[in-house]
Amino acid sequence: MNGQQINPLVAVIATGGTIASKRGADGASTPSLTGEDLLALVPEVNARLQPIDLMSKDSASLTLVDMQKISEAVRQQLDDPAIAGVVILHGTDAMEETALLVHLQHAITKPVVFTGAQFTADHPQADGPANLALAIKAATEQDNAGQGALVSFGGRLLPAWGVYKRSADEPDAFRSARPIGHVGSPHLSKSVAGIRVDIVAVYPGCDATHIQASLNAGANGIVLAALGSGNANPDIIEAVRRCTDSDVPVVVSSRVPEGLLVSSYGGGGGGHDLAVAGAIHSRTLRPGQARILLATLIAARSPVERISQAFGDRP
Repeated sequence: MNGQQINPLVAVIATGGTIASKRGADGASTPSLTGEDLLALVPEVNARLQPIDLMSKDSASLTLVDMQKISEAVRQQLDDPAIAGVVILHGTDAMEETALLVHLQHAITKPVVFTGAQFTADHPQADGPANLALAIKAATEQDNAGQGALVSFGGRLLPAWGVYKRSADEPDAFRSARPIGHVGSPHLSKSVAGIRVDIVAVYPGCDATHIQASLNAGANGIVLAALGSGNANPDIIEAVRRCTDSDVPVVVSSRVPEGLLVSSYGGGGGGHDLAVAGAIHSRTLRPGQARILLATLIAARSPVERISQAFGDRP
């Protein structure tokens, strides 16, 4: 090669989402661009690119089966010695969930970077090409190989653990509760296909109807999108006791987007009472990601002590 350096090979897995969407004649935006179409829109990058068209879905319609399929596609690229890094093009509605699943299921020895877009490919302010270019750059930097799964979006590079979508319409859409490299992956490699974990909203005056419906539907676990630092009411406490007696783990998260959850309040319905009833507080992960972590732990047949440990990450 006459001393000429060969650019690294980056696999780009296309799954759909806004980044691949255009507006149709009916005015609705749907994923319609292939991986190759999207790569043609990217400014010049110092990498060779290998597009992989895995699926074409809005991420709001993804199931755990779909997320598992994406995770397995990432594993195939991690196992390929020719691939230097992996980029996953994904819808923003559920990017935080799939990114965490990939982070949890694999020993990530190469850069693995999720990205997408807030605006469609035919929007005058389309942000997909710039996001994709930065994600490819991050996937070529081997310092990112030991950071677990990452999200590159709006000029930021964020860790999968604790990442959340903060805005429905701004290009700088994501933040994370933790710095890059803070939380290592426990390598929970069992498939989550077939696992059911429901998210139940807690609100002032709610009762336990939805928790009981989840139990009746055969849920393997339940995540509460609770109030404040992880609080509810006496009806929810009693329902959590029934879940505990039925060996259905309950994890308490919060509808508040930021801050550490602590089980301190009593009064018959606070976080302390939830813990006494058997619930586990998710210290940093909000409901969507808490559901993914709980599903992977259930798939691995983890005991309650292991589940509690996994949700209790410290600053």
